Amino acid sequence: MSRYEVINPVSVRVWPGLGHWNLYFLLKFVLLWAGYLNLQIVPNLVFAAALLLPLPNRYLRILRTVIAIPVGVALFYQDTWLPPFSRLLDQPGVLNFSGAYLVELVGRFIDWNLCALLAVLAVAYAFVRHWLRLTTLSVLGLAWLASANVLSLHAGSEPVAASASGAPVATASTAAPDSATLEAYLQKFYSTEAGRKVEFKPATSAVQPFDLLLINICSMAWDDLDAVGLRDNTLFQQMDVIFDNFNSATSYSGPAAIRLLRASCGQVPHSQLYGTPPEQCLLMGDLSKLGFANEVMLNHTGQFEGFLDEVRAQGSLPAPAVSTRKLPRELVGFDGSPILRDAQVLDTWWKHREDEKSDRVALFYNTTTLHDGNRTLTADGGTKSSDYKPRAQGLIDDLNGFIKQLELSGRRVVVVIVPEHGAALHGDRMQISGMREIPSQSITHVPVGIKLVGMGRNPGAAPLHITEPSSFLALSEIISRLYGAQSKGDGQGPDWSALLSNLPQTAAVSENSGTVVVDYGGKPYIRLKEKAGWLPYPQRFK
Repeated sequence: MSRYEVINPVSVRVWPGLGHWNLYFLLKFVLLWAGYLNLQIVPNLVFAAALLLPLPNRYLRILRTVIAIPVGVALFYQDTWLPPFSRLLDQPGVLNFSGAYLVELVGRFIDWNLCALLAVLAVAYAFVRHWLRLTTLSVLGLAWLASANVLSLHAGSEPVAASASGAPVATASTAAPDSATLEAYLQKFYSTEAGRKVEFKPATSAVQPFDLLLINICSMAWDDLDAVGLRDNTLFQQMDVIFDNFNSATSYSGPAAIRLLRASCGQVPHSQLYGTPPEQCLLMGDLSKLGFANEVMLNHTGQFEGFLDEVRAQGSLPAPAVSTRKLPRELVGFDGSPILRDAQVLDTWWKHREDEKSDRVALFYNTTTLHDGNRTLTADGGTKSSDYKPRAQGLIDDLNGFIKQLELSGRRVVVVIVPEHGAALHGDRMQISGMREIPSQSITHVPVGIKLVGMGRNPGAAPLHITEPSSFLALSEIISRLYGAQSKGDGQGPDWSALLSNLPQTAAVSENSGTVVVDYGGKPYIRLKEKAGWLPYPQRFK
């Protein structure tokens, strides 16, 4: 050994770079910039630190890579705006989707613009990784995001403007929108709603009977009508009353129908929709006590996820009044079941109604004509994809024709158009077009209209608009007032001021199982599961 040779007993441990994981983090930076991610900085910092930690043994480094790949995939999914993957697996109805509909849904997940962006990024990475220290760039990027996150938390301590909704729960809307405040706001909402009830009192004098038709439409929101240019359609133009700010409170059909049928009480949490229905909340039960005969009709089988059985049980309703088995199918549903034309179903029921001796009938009618994935029939007996706009126009035309039929009959009828939820035609950063797992405001903000037939029109040429934040309780209140203070003679309308003034207002709170969206201070916030933190709902892509 040379006398000049220096022996260093401590081996120098070189910190590795991120290697190809740089592409992973650079990809996240680009997607965050483009608005596709809700990057959680702490888990990503920990993940990057674990990848950078020097390991002396080659096999340990291999083991780290094997573990890092699934962890990185899971972290990437968690950083997206998509709902927890477990929520998607909890939807057993997906197994009943037709093959054609599943293929259509898979196609919606592919964003070709995003694919092109990722391809360009991959090529750029392959070109520059030999010339630039990309690990330094990745670490600096994470550090910058961490500092920006700290600054945003400090800025978030500022109070927000109070909501001008006038809703009963607006008392807490001046505090900062952190998770604790939003959770307290939600619980205050539930507490307030629990004490609200509409009273249906017998009329004090002889009143003229009328029929009540609740037309419950699946998949129609203001956002959908805007998307296909049908916002100013002939159906809503002839309504006497329009709710401009009505919240359906959910984005699924079963819960939406149950909430309508329990409209006589304030809004309850999703978990309280099932079980023994409270008698004091049942809208159709209230009407039955006033002499209305309750009836049910559908333009579909009602078998998907047990919709009909669920609605009957939770709304205390009878079986469908008239058989529609002999009617030809107009569409094929997303699950392969037949969907009938609304005009034919309603005409069949109306003929049945005219043969009845009941003075008053309350009908719950549910239509899935606009449901996502419905297909039209072809001449050769097959099916093809059906666009939303022609189906929406067909439904509008059918309901217009039915109202005309009611007017010609000379009977007194109250027609209430109340959609379950929207079709999510646009989609957003949290869910693809047609997906309604998250009850976003674009899905739950639905057009609700009331038309009086044979009972006098409102004094103006256009509908009267209710602009306050409303939900099912306001509908129940109007129905109660209509019964208690009807017009005094044919052609004389009710006292419109008394009918529509001081209606119960309801703040915009919407939920499905485990997911809640609230409007707080004029901005939407979301909680994806119970006891989880709240996040601002991401703005939709333009």
